[in-house]
Parts: sequence; structure tokens; C-alpha cells
Amino acid sequence: MTRSNAFLALFITLLSYSLTAQNTKSKPAPKTPFALGVVDKIQSAQLSESRTLNIYLPDGYNDSAASYPVIYLLDGSANEDFVHITGVVQFLVMIGKMPPSIIVGIANVDRRRDFTFPTTIPQDLKDFPTTGHSDKFMLFIEKELQPYIQKNYRTTSRKTIIGQSLGGLLAVEILLRKPELFTDYLIVSPSLWWDNESLLALAPGLLKEHPGKKANVFISVGSEGKIMQGDAAKLLELLNASGDKEMKATLLTLPEEDHLTILHNAAYKGLEALNPPKEKK
Repeated sequence: MTRSNAFLALFITLLSYSLTAQNTKSKPAPKTPFALGVVDKIQSAQLSESRTLNIYLPDGYNDSAASYPVIYLLDGSANEDFVHITGVVQFLVMIGKMPPSIIVGIANVDRRRDFTFPTTIPQDLKDFPTTGHSDKFMLFIEKELQPYIQKNYRTTSRKTIIGQSLGGLLAVEILLRKPELFTDYLIVSPSLWWDNESLLALAPGLLKEHPGKKANVFISVGSEGKIMQGDAAKLLELLNASGDKEMKATLLTLPEEDHLTILHNAAYKGLEALNPPKEKK
């Protein structure tokens, strides 16, 4: 091999090595999905449809035999409240403000249908023709959802419901009609104006039908108009006037928040309030 050919061979070898090294450096590392929870499905006879559940399992769930409280989140679709409420819970657990918990986000199909009882207002019937079937949704929770979660996940007897707006209306209806379904109620900006505030009018009688039911109730409302603010205050008054010593209710007004911004802050403060520090012995 001549000197010039040897030099050319060496140049080609070095160039090939350089290109290979550059390709190796620029090749992206393998990517793995970032998972916040699991997606489960449940077939509902009560609703005649399949429902999607977004479920967050606390750290260490798969490495122990421990059981956990369950938070049932209305408006729990992935593009609704599941992600940021899960973040609030994760943070409060991390700083020791609440126990590790399972979160069951109930994805919506038709929230107006599921979260409202029948209305007598003609315009509402015209504008929202699918409304008025909260009775079926409550049976779904009672007869299908909760038994399914208790069977398939390790749970304690503590059950919290979180609902805002029409979800808050449903949470109040459950509290008044089926209070045994949950031990804790986090109710944000409830739409108690529905059907000319008929649920508030029925509340005293409904409370008498379920005396002695243990429930911790946290209500929050922002600067959302006189009707919604007044209804939240009226709800607190009715709960306290029931004389039921087993029911503890509080109302937190967040004047800096409106209907769009209140949920995150209310959920944070509500979960803190529902999980007070244990007294040292």
C-alpha cells in the first residue's frame, strides 16, 4: 500500500469512527410512559352503560398488604379534575397532612343527567332535556361502584366524596338522602339553586329521616354571586340546626376565588380540615 493510500484509509477509518460516535451521542434514550394511575372499567346495570374509572393507588400499594381510605371524585375524567386533585392528595400525603388514599375518579358521560334530580322549571327541562336522573347514579354508587372498589382494591371503611358545582349538588343530595354512603363530604360551590332551591326546602325533613349518621362535612364557596353564597350558608345553617351531634359541618368562604378557580384551593383546605392532626396522648 502506498503512503497516500495508507493515509486515505486512516482518514476514512477516523471519519467513520467520528460519525459513529456522533450518532451514538445523538441517539435518544429509551422513553417510558409517565403513569399517574390506572384506568378501570365497570359495567353498570343501573345506568345501562360502561363507566370509566381513573384510579390512583398510593405509593407502596403494590408492595404491602395495607388497606387505604378511598376518595370518590366526581368529574373524575382525565381531562377534568382527576389529575390536579390527585396532585393535591399526593402533596398533602407527602407533608403528613392526610393519610395515603386511593382516588377513584368517576369519568363523566352526562353530568347533567347524573348529578341532578328532576326539575319543575320548564326552561331547564327545555334547555337540558337529559337532566333529572341522580337517583340512578346514586344507586350506581351504592349498589355497583362501591362494592366493586371494595372487592378489587384494599380499602378501609372511610369514604370521601368530592364534588363541585352540579357535583356539589349531588354530594348534598347524597348527604341528605343516603348519608351512610360516605363518611366525609367535600362540597365545593354546590348548585343548590337547582329547581328553585327545592333540596334546601326538603333538607330539614330529610335530616330527620337519618338521625345519628356520622358524617364530616366541609363546604366551600367563593365570590360566586349572592345566590350560591347564600345557599351554601343556608346549607350549613340547616346541618347545624338538625341537632345531630354525629354530624360535623364547616363552611369556608374563599372570596379571592371564583367558580372557575375555587376547586384546587378548596380541595387543599378541605382535605386538611377533614384530616385534623391527631391529639398527642
